[in-house]
Amino acid sequence: MAPVFLIGGGRDDDAVRASHAGFVRSAGGGPIAAVVLDEGADTDAGRWTDALRLAGATDVRAAVVAPDRPPTRESVAGAAAVYVAGGWTPGYREALAAAGSAWLPRDVPYAGYSAGAAVAATDAIVGGFRRDDGRPICAEEAGEDLEALTVRPGLGLVPFAVDVHATQWGTLTRLVHAVDAWLAPEGWAIDEGTALVVGDGADPRVEGLGSAYRVARAGAGTLAITVVRGAG
Repeated sequence: MAPVFLIGGGRDDDAVRASHAGFVRSAGGGPIAAVVLDEGADTDAGRWTDALRLAGATDVRAAVVAPDRPPTRESVAGAAAVYVAGGWTPGYREALAAAGSAWLPRDVPYAGYSAGAAVAATDAIVGGFRRDDGRPICAEEAGEDLEALTVRPGLGLVPFAVDVHATQWGTLTRLVHAVDAWLAPEGWAIDEGTALVVGDGADPRVEGLGSAYRVARAGAGTLAITVVRGAG
């Protein structure tokens, strides 16, 4: 399996370099296809191609998609790696995963930034800030316009749930509740400026400026959280 880079966010130059450089290297200098959701006036494909170039990429092309214009194999044909940008997570999930993932090549590296990381999961956390009984589980601002904790089928690149902006937005608690509610078997929450790298023949590793937090079952009614610091 080609490596999967799950990036927790972060906009400043140091955060982008630290979290994106490993993915750019994995492309081996080949072209990178950047998949960006059409969010109307907020769409900024240049932000994402510029971020990849800042991290060392020289050949980047953007494909702007929407739920009624999902990506196709032709959208990413010839790419040495695929990058899915960030933004409104429910929209990314609908555009990229609702109709399946046949468009996505599995033999090239994948990177997802924020929303792109969340939808890479088999069980994708797409938003929400309350549990089903109404209890708040994270800040409303992190809810992605959804109230109830919402998990939907994702791209299936990793077998665990992914949450992002972990320290910056306090979303580790949302991931804890998702696992506790059996909405996902386990999960990782990832800081900004940080990438969790999966599937290159070793245990998941952390690159970048921050940390990633694994949430797993440790017994009946008990969860364990493991903190893994970035090598950054």
